[in-house]
Amino acid sequence: MKPIKSLSEICLNKKAKVIDIKCNDDEKRRFLDLGIVKDTVIIPIFKSPFGTPTAYEIRKTIIAIRKENADKIEVTEI
Repeated sequence: MKPIKSLSEICLNKKAKVIDIKCNDDEKRRFLDLGIVKDTVIIPIFKSPFGTPTAYEIRKTIIAIRKENADKIEVTEI
């Protein structure tokens, strides 16, 4: 099994699968509303010049997520 990382650690254009979301209920609800649930495949596709936010492809939609939020999403590379 591949090691668990935070979403912010995944290199651009590499696929990752969501393992868990480690945050409070309000933040978790927002992630769930965006379609970020267990086993969702996420691909980082663009980093802003200052490093945050990063644009991620999630379920054929592009969503920008700040590093401090991406750190709360545990993934494994696939």
